[in-house]
Amino acid sequence: MSTSKKILPLIIISQFLCTSLWFAGNSIINDLVSYFNLSSNTLSYITSSVQLGFISGTLIFALLAISDKFSPSKIFFLCAVLGGAFNLGILVPNNNIYSLLIFRFLTGFALAGIYPIGMKIAADYFDKGLGKSLGWLVGALVLGTAFPHLIKLITSDYPWQYVIIATSTLAIIGGCIVLIAIKKGPYFKKNNSRPNLNTIPDIFKNQKFSQAAIGYFGHMWELYAFWAFVPLMLESFNKASQNNLSVSLYSFIIIGLGSLSCIISGYLSERFGLKKTATYFLIASGICCCISPFIFDFPSTAFITFLSIWGFAVIGDSPLFSTLIAKNTAPDTKGTALTIVNCIGFSITIVSIQLLSYLHLTFHTKFIFLILAIGPIIGSLNLLKKLKNEN
Repeated sequence: MSTSKKILPLIIISQFLCTSLWFAGNSIINDLVSYFNLSSNTLSYITSSVQLGFISGTLIFALLAISDKFSPSKIFFLCAVLGGAFNLGILVPNNNIYSLLIFRFLTGFALAGIYPIGMKIAADYFDKGLGKSLGWLVGALVLGTAFPHLIKLITSDYPWQYVIIATSTLAIIGGCIVLIAIKKGPYFKKNNSRPNLNTIPDIFKNQKFSQAAIGYFGHMWELYAFWAFVPLMLESFNKASQNNLSVSLYSFIIIGLGSLSCIISGYLSERFGLKKTATYFLIASGICCCISPFIFDFPSTAFITFLSIWGFAVIGDSPLFSTLIAKNTAPDTKGTALTIVNCIGFSITIVSIQLLSYLHLTFHTKFIFLILAIGPIIGSLNLLKKLKNEN
């Protein structure tokens, strides 16, 4: 077995373990509201604070070209340990909304050294087959994101603090795996130049890169807002239909199905092409947004089936966009390119999450998810454009 094939499972496992930090707060949001006497719209603030921390981290990493200058494995390890420590901050007894948001912000900041750095490590080991490799890697992110909901379900007879302790422990284990077992890849190229503010505008001058980036931004408008509000969809459906669906279980299933989608999309892209496959997934998730007002009147089986299809479609294009971005960037700026695109994409998620939260307080829940269609529509229309340098 080649070194690259041995390394990929380790990156996947580490990414899965570390990204369980992302939605640790979301999975116990009702417990946090009750325990710390918070307002009912805390979900959007908790989610957005993680996103804002991630954005701040990726911006600093990109401007300083940190992942192109230093060992990605060491950065990953350090951020995993810090992320685990900041996550444990939720357990401080005298927390209020402001201290909780600070701890979630710092956790998000640490995640900036985990998710994009994990992709950078994969890009340093793979040239051919990068789409498949990133499919597995983003799939690990998705499963890690969903995992706190499963932990919450498993530990339902125990205090909510167990979820936080478990996710922090998993993150530190993931960081140790990377530090011990993964070295610099064969395609790693160190960037010894001083930080150059022109690097980022220069990257976007590449038409193929810009087209992939805009597609990714449209995808991100929908993705995290959908993930964050899946529990709310389930709770709203339960209330309207007098069902008793397990919010934790089905949140895990609906979000977690995206991991399978990422793996499948990687293989499909080898047959149909990266750009075409990404476009199809983006269109499919956009259609789900448009159908969303009707699903709350479905029977429970049809409702869960639809949300599962949406959960599958909403993320399948993500590794393909990352691959297109990596392939249309010079080797010595690959880490910076991946990081800055993540930074912009996650900035967009804050807008869509906060907008969805505002609409939830103003309009009936069944209509608010229509707004998420804006991203897939803009992204797919942009991807369908022919570029001058394309045949």
